[in-house]
Amino acid sequence: MKNLLLEISMTAAVFCLSAAVSARDIPHGTDMGMYWPEGQAFPHFSTPADTLYGLSMEEGRLPAEERVMFSALQGIVNRTRPRIFLFDHEREGKYKWPDIMGLAISEVPVDKRFSLVSGYAGELKGVVLYDMEKSGHYANLASSVGGLLNALPVTERLYEEMVSHGAGLPVVADFTDLPYTRPQEIYDYLFENYGSMLSDRLLVSLRPGLAYVRDLAVASGAAVVWLDPRKWPENTVLRKFLSAMTPGESIITGWYPEERSGIGLATEYGLSTVPSDFYENTTVYAGMPHDIRYPAVPKMPRLENKVYLAIFLSDGDNVQYCQHAMSGLWDKAGRGTMPINWTVSPALADLGPGILNYYYSTATPFDFFASGPSGMGYSLIYDAHNYLWNSVSGEVFRPYAKLTQKYLEKSGLRVITIWDEVSREQMEEYAVNCRYLYGLTQQDWERRPYKVPVYVAGSRLAFIPNLPCYASGVDVIYSFWEDDIKAFDGKAPLFLTAQGESWKMGPDNVAGLKDRLDSLSRGNIVICRGDHFFNLYNQANGLPFNLTLLPDMEIMADDTSADACTLADGSCSEARMWVGRNRTASVVLDFKRNYLIERYVVRHAGAAGQPAMLNTDEFTVEVSRNGKDWTQAGCVTGNSDDVTDADIIPVTGRYFRLTVKNPGNDGTVRIADLEVYGRETK
Repeated sequence: MKNLLLEISMTAAVFCLSAAVSARDIPHGTDMGMYWPEGQAFPHFSTPADTLYGLSMEEGRLPAEERVMFSALQGIVNRTRPRIFLFDHEREGKYKWPDIMGLAISEVPVDKRFSLVSGYAGELKGVVLYDMEKSGHYANLASSVGGLLNALPVTERLYEEMVSHGAGLPVVADFTDLPYTRPQEIYDYLFENYGSMLSDRLLVSLRPGLAYVRDLAVASGAAVVWLDPRKWPENTVLRKFLSAMTPGESIITGWYPEERSGIGLATEYGLSTVPSDFYENTTVYAGMPHDIRYPAVPKMPRLENKVYLAIFLSDGDNVQYCQHAMSGLWDKAGRGTMPINWTVSPALADLGPGILNYYYSTATPFDFFASGPSGMGYSLIYDAHNYLWNSVSGEVFRPYAKLTQKYLEKSGLRVITIWDEVSREQMEEYAVNCRYLYGLTQQDWERRPYKVPVYVAGSRLAFIPNLPCYASGVDVIYSFWEDDIKAFDGKAPLFLTAQGESWKMGPDNVAGLKDRLDSLSRGNIVICRGDHFFNLYNQANGLPFNLTLLPDMEIMADDTSADACTLADGSCSEARMWVGRNRTASVVLDFKRNYLIERYVVRHAGAAGQPAMLNTDEFTVEVSRNGKDWTQAGCVTGNSDDVTDADIIPVTGRYFRLTVKNPGNDGTVRIADLEVYGRETK
């Protein structure tokens, strides 16, 4: 056992070294192996090899013990550089994602599958033996320890088959003599004997026998467990693992035996979960380029006394949904004919940037992307089904809000759908720590004698109930909205949101809804993107909104060699960054009439993924009523931050001027995006 612990300690040290590396220091195309900088939720991996070896576990109908072994092999090998690709869940088409991302895969015939083991034997230390007949949970124990030892988890039967195929390896750990049969005993053994060596940044909750995100667990040295919080002995052991993790820094992947008890218990500890128990090839897709190229934002419609509606499709927090089911919905007829708000996971910025970029690059102006519940990973603050607050303190909630802000900006998501509700104190935490947000929806499951009301936090951030929430079809949405729309008198705008269950409806169903609603109030129905919806709501209610979304705003720049339109188009991707010709530059935004301006946001080169040394060093902002007489509203010198988000003393004006006086280190002016916030003047 001493030699085993020494081996684990040495391997764990390799994991720790990667934590000291900054993501900014890693160029695309690196072969340095897995790296996991502080502040990053999930590890990044090297660029995949020119050709990956593929194995179809589904076509081969491999038994559970082999799926566990091959996914562990994938994690160990891909930790150095992604070279193995496993096919297991091919709903969207076997080669859809590899083809989209330009991955070349050479499939290994199923009858030659053990050649993968012998071919990479030089990167393996051996095998960890376990007895699946005693309990399937030993597969998770062996995977967890195998990840630390660079060893494959195998049963004795599988080990004999490996040897017969010339893939014999030494036994470095043997759990076949352990007497435990109950889950809580097996995982308690894991925690007590290896807990200090396993990663405290990631926990993988995964049913024994499933492959999927097991490769991520093995590669990162994380524990793999399957404990049911509804059973107190298992709940007690799960709490041990959760207690060892840090809110705002640690995260959970996989799923639970039951949704609300599992997500709820994690939430109690300030932790969130990225549902991913059927997400494939994490260690390959996390090695793709991580620059997120979210599209330009169209200008919002002019505010009028009309009915503004926003329809959200559910379950985007589930990265396997984004990989599989959403892929099918995305290709259905009706998409692009009217605004639809697609929920996706901010975690894809780490786990599947190529998947996220595919949706962004093929989106129409009617496709808007929002974060699934309730930010960076699924967090269930209030469980309306069980009338249970899993977390009530804003202070405990704060690390999650801060992590969410980081990943909202990283993935370009401006709206969150919350499951189910949050407290007023937590709303304020969103307002303070998630300044990138335009608004949030909450779930009204109609389990109270009153409707969930609209709240506004921080005098800027609206929380609007989805009524209905998780609707099983467009008929349900129509019936919920019918009376309100019929009663609309046109004296003031009306704002309504709904959420549809994505497993039961898609763009083909939603496309016909507008005509039905329009018949209830001719010419008054405006179905909105989520960003437009919340900005229009704020504008209508005297709250600050993003003035750069106004339909008639104009941009004037003194540097005519650059396309100034990209400066305030809502996208700070590198391809849409405004680059000046000279060392200084001035840009004026004309909002066409006066607003009370109180905040501006400048996203510099670093926000577009470029080195921080290129961030604007010195600039001023000014406001004017007439375009001639200017009032300085802000002056920044010695800046190195990627984003300057500043509240200013409110000043009335029609024009906003940004003047760069000293650009980044190379003398080139770069602005990734500019936003100005103001409210209607009386």
